[in-house]
Formats: sequence, C-alpha cells, structure tokens
Amino acid sequence: MMTPAPTPSLLDALVGDGEIGAFFSRDADLSAMLRVETALAAAEAEAGLIGDEAAQRIADACRAFQPDWDRLAKGLSQDGVVVPELVRQLRSAVGETHAKAVHVGATSQDIIDTGLILRLKDVVEVYLARLGALAGALRDLRTRDGAASLMAHTRMQRALPFTAADKIDTWLQPLERLEDTLRHLAPRLLTIQLGGPVGTRAELKGHGNAIADAMAARLGLGSAPSWHSQRDRVGEFASWLSLLSGTLGKIGQDVALMAQNEVREVRLATGGSSSAMAHKSNPVPAEVLVTLARFNAGLLGTLHQALVHENERSGAAWTLEWLVLPQMAVTTGAGLKLAQGLVENLTFLPSAAR
Repeated sequence: MMTPAPTPSLLDALVGDGEIGAFFSRDADLSAMLRVETALAAAEAEAGLIGDEAAQRIADACRAFQPDWDRLAKGLSQDGVVVPELVRQLRSAVGETHAKAVHVGATSQDIIDTGLILRLKDVVEVYLARLGALAGALRDLRTRDGAASLMAHTRMQRALPFTAADKIDTWLQPLERLEDTLRHLAPRLLTIQLGGPVGTRAELKGHGNAIADAMAARLGLGSAPSWHSQRDRVGEFASWLSLLSGTLGKIGQDVALMAQNEVREVRLATGGSSSAMAHKSNPVPAEVLVTLARFNAGLLGTLHQALVHENERSGAAWTLEWLVLPQMAVTTGAGLKLAQGLVENLTFLPSAAR
C-alpha cells in the first residue's frame, strides 16, 4: 500500500488525526516494506537459502536506502503495485554481487501486506492507549458528577429519573468491551504475510514455514499460513473500527441532546461560535462524533466488498482495501481524540442550575 503524501486540508483540523495518518504516509509505507525485506533476507540466511553476507548487505542497503520516488510512482502506476520497482531499486543499491538474493521466493503481496500489518501494530497500540485514557476520563466524570439527577428518555420522550452515573455507564461499558475485543483480535490480525507467487511457499524450497516463523519473530508479529485472498482479518478489524466509531457517536449524540438550551443537563467548557448568532455555543465535538460514526459505518460496507477476491489474488479488491482502510483508521483515531476532549470538558449540571 503506497499512499502518496496527502495535501493538508482545512477539514483535517476538524476530522483529521495526524498521528494515525502518519502511519499511512508514503514514508511509513516504504520504511515498513524495507523492514520486511530485511527480515526476509535474514530469515532466508538462517535457513541457508541465501548467504549470510548477502543478508547483511541487504540489511545495510535497506537501512541506507534513498528511493527514487518518481520511479516508484511510475512503477506503481504501471504495475498496480510498488514492489517490482522497489525491488529493482533495492537490487541496484545492494549491488550486482548479491542482487539476486533480494526478495527471493516472495511476491509483492507478501511485502505490502506485512508492511501494512507492521503499521497496524503501531495503530493498535495508539488505540489502546487512547481507549484507556478515555475510559479513565469517563470514570473520573462519574466519580465527580455521578450523583447528578437526570431524566431518562426512551424514544425521545421523557421516561423516568436516573443519575448521571447511569448515563455514563451506557457510554463506558461498550468501550470496555471494545478494548477487550481489540486485545483478543490483535493476535489474529497482527500476523505476517508470506506465501510466494500463489500462496504455497513452494519457491522457498521446503523452508517456507521456518522462514515465516523466523520473519515473524524478527518483526514482532505472529506467524500464520499465507492469507493472500483471505481478508477476514482486515475485515474484522474494519468492523471493530466502525463499532468503536459508532459507540463514540452515541456519546456525541447524547451530549448534543443534553446540551440543548431547553434541556441543560450538561455544560461544555468550550463551544463553537456562530457567525450570525453571538449567543450560541455549539456542541461541535459532539456533533463531529456523530458525523464520524456515520462516515465509518458507510466505509465499512465498502471495505467489506474487498473481501471478494477472484481466486488467489485480486488487484481490484486489494486496491479497494488500500483506499478505504486508512480512512477508517484515521476516522477512528480522530473520534477517540475528540471524545476524550469532550468528556474532559463536560459537566453534568445539578437540577437547581437548569
């Protein structure tokens, strides 16, 4: 997945996430693929498929590699994947003596998919940290304001009295479940890809499983059989992204309703202004959480269409995945940031203040 450097947009200030977006930049993409080529060469040297000197030369070349970005872009446009041109440039950097040891027995998808998983490993760590911080902020809010009395609403109608703690629990409990789900999903998701041209590892001359295990150990990932056309891991992760965005959107929707002038169950420390009505304080973060939830829900349907691969590899389905997954990851990250800021600036008002 070679994503070009994005053009900054004013909208990024509202719905973007630079930290998550950086994992999908062309530099992060290239760095991850070079790590994979280095680990592949080292594992193949351990198995005796290439020489130790060749593996070391490949590692040195990957470490110092300076790409010709224009040629990479041209190669990607022509081949549909960046790896053929990357391998040509890398072999040139390695030098004629050991050039043939580069990329032995692997295919473009092995390098691209494993590079993606390396970056998703970092993304998962960011999500877990942010989920922990958000859950902590909600618990603090419950401790401070939990006794405040509220009116529960069912089907947008007044129902029965309950407390702010009861409301906060409806936000916190699904987040706790989603954190647990991600911790259980991560070992299935964060596995290397190594199958060779058609997923059989036959070109690795009987050493395929050992090489895969050694690569996984070097990269800090799990080992697994080739999953070239089996995209359920990615699809399941996308489902989790959408579920989290939807959960955050529910928080945003509740806050926007409770912050209405006629309701006044909560106060936001900061609000958005209006160009025409100076008296207004708009619940912008809450509204954006709803938007992000709906956006990711729509993207999920598109991402799941990338599960349909023709036979052993699909250029169309794979490219669709490249287009959609980074957007979903950034959207989810943006929601987590916004939600924490919203909770930290939220106060439940006592009945007397309404």
